Amino acid sequence: MSWSGTETSATQQVPCKDLCPEWECRNPDDYRGVWVIGETGPEGVLEPSLQLLTPARKIADKLKVKVTGVLIGYGVRDLAKQFIEYGADEVIVVDDERLKEYSPQVYGEVAVHLVKKYRPEMVFVAGTMRGRELAPYIANHLRAGITADCTDFDADEKTRDVFQIRPPFGAVLLAYIRTPNRRPQMATARPNVFPLPPRDPGRTGEVIEEKIDHVPKARARLVSRKVIPRTEAPIEKAEIVVGGGKGLGTPEGFKQLEELAKVLGAVVGGSRRAVDLGWIPHERQIGQTGKSIKAVIYIAVGISGAAQHMFGVREAGVVVAINKDPAAPIFSQADYGVVADYRDVIPSLVKRLVQLKEELKKGSPEPKG
Repeated sequence: MSWSGTETSATQQVPCKDLCPEWECRNPDDYRGVWVIGETGPEGVLEPSLQLLTPARKIADKLKVKVTGVLIGYGVRDLAKQFIEYGADEVIVVDDERLKEYSPQVYGEVAVHLVKKYRPEMVFVAGTMRGRELAPYIANHLRAGITADCTDFDADEKTRDVFQIRPPFGAVLLAYIRTPNRRPQMATARPNVFPLPPRDPGRTGEVIEEKIDHVPKARARLVSRKVIPRTEAPIEKAEIVVGGGKGLGTPEGFKQLEELAKVLGAVVGGSRRAVDLGWIPHERQIGQTGKSIKAVIYIAVGISGAAQHMFGVREAGVVVAINKDPAAPIFSQADYGVVADYRDVIPSLVKRLVQLKEELKKGSPEPKG
C-alpha cells in the first residue's frame, strides 16, 4: 500500500513519506473498527480483557464503528459468547490445537495476520504480564504506535486519532498521546483501571471463525508447569487491603500488618519502596508501576502518599492512613488519618477487633466502643 497524502498536526503539515522512509505510508481511511485482543484462562475470558470493552465502546461509539473481540488459542470458540455478553458487537476466533500453548511469537504473528486482513484502527490489549509481552510484539511487526498503561481514552472524530491518556512524570501530569501517521493505533491499560461493563446474557453478536494455514513454530517450548495455589484473593480483587511502606522501618513490621489483615480478612500489599527493599513481593505492589486496587477499605501504614502510590488506590472506597509524620501527603487524600506510631496503633486495633468479634459471636446487640 502506498499513500502520498499529508498528515496534519496542530503546528505543521509533514508529508507521510518524509516522516519515516523505511516504513510504508498508510491511509487512515483504510482502517476502521475497535478491537480488544482477549486473554483467556480456565475461567474464560479474563476480567482485565473484559474491562477494556468499556473504553473500546466509548471510542467505537464516538467513531461510529463496531467493537470486535479477538480470541486466539485452543478451545476458545465457546468463549466468544462471553465477549459479546459484555459488549462486543462481534468476535473473531482463531481456535487451533497448534495454539494450545501460549507463545508471544506464535500468538503475536497470528494477531498480526488478523490485523493486516481486517485493518482495525484501534487495538486494545490488557496490561497483564502476558499482555505487556504480546502487545509490543504485535506493534513492532505492524510498525504501529503503542502507548502503555493508559488511564483514559478519547477520540478526534475528524481525524479519527485516538487520544491515549496516561500519567507520566510521577503521575503529576497527564499526557495525551496520538499516532496520526500510523494505523492501527495500539494501547494497553492495567487491570482495574476501567470498570467491568454490565453483562447482558441476552446480547447477540456475530462470531467469525478464522483459519490459519501456517502457524509459526515457537522458538521456545514449555518444559513444565507448576500451579502455585493461592491462599488468599489477588490483591486487585480484595475487598480490604492493608498496605505497608518504608515507614514501617523494618521488614518485621509486615508481621503486624499480617496480624491485622488476618483479623479483617484482608490482603497485605505494599508501596514500591517496600518492594525495592525486599520486604514484600512485587506481585503485591500497589501503585503506578504495580497494581490498581478497588478495595472497599484501604489501610495505608507507614506510606507517605506519593502520587505514584495514590494512583493505584484512586478506585478504593475508604482510605485510612496511619503515619507518625503529620505532614505526610497521604493525609490530604485519606478519608481518616491517625498520626501515631503504627507499633502502638496496630496491636491495639487488632486487640479491639478481636474483642468485637467475640462480642458479636455471643450475640451482643451493640458492641461497646
